[in-house]
Amino acid sequence: MKTETIATKFVRHDVPELQSLQYAKVYVLREKLNKGEKMNRAEKNWLAEAVNRNAFFKKAVPLQGYRFGFEDVLKTYLVKQYDSWHEYNAPDKTSLKSIVYGRIDQIAEIKN
Repeated sequence: MKTETIATKFVRHDVPELQSLQYAKVYVLREKLNKGEKMNRAEKNWLAEAVNRNAFFKKAVPLQGYRFGFEDVLKTYLVKQYDSWHEYNAPDKTSLKSIVYGRIDQIAEIKN
């Protein structure tokens, strides 16, 4: 397995070697998915939170200048809440519900 499939550098300045991040949660999760293993509920919930709470990417998690992409496991959802619609990315509806606070009126998956 190549390290390029784990993450890509997205900043211009010097960053630590990718191998130095091998014990980070996002690295371990990306490696697990690359091996074809499935995520458990805690990992799905964590991924939904990490993807939707970062300001850099919609379907990736940044860590120390690296972009860990999860486009292969994330789905796009529209959530109607308090008469307005918001877009989220999550592995499934259950993990999406774990990060959205308040009453949810409707959830719709967007198929590409």
